[in-house]
Amino acid sequence: MGLNTTGIDHPAIAVKDIHEMVKWYCDVLNYEVECQMDPPVYLLKAADGSFIEIMPIDEMQRPKRTTRTPGWSHLAIRVENMDSAIEFLDTKSVVWISDVVDPVGGGKLRSFEDPEGNMWQIVER
Repeated sequence: MGLNTTGIDHPAIAVKDIHEMVKWYCDVLNYEVECQMDPPVYLLKAADGSFIEIMPIDEMQRPKRTTRTPGWSHLAIRVENMDSAIEFLDTKSVVWISDVVDPVGGGKLRSFEDPEGNMWQIVER
């Protein structure tokens, strides 16, 4: 008998300024605060019901990441229309780190960073 997983529950992102980053994820990526614990740890919910956890960083320094740096690389979120998503994110002054490219599995993909340098991708399939 196998593990019988039912999906990924949530990724977690450690950030310097937790309150500002929660505000940014809600304002820019349309997440909503599902719950909060102390010390400040937030569970944010997307419109599709998926979650991300936002927690404070420790004192360790983080090296600059690429998509091929060992460990977790990025978080990709699916969008209905790439052009509309880019147009909206441009109004929020996101930092684009790639052009639109063809991802593995087809579709369109573009990478950007949040204000603390965490890599995100928008994907249209």
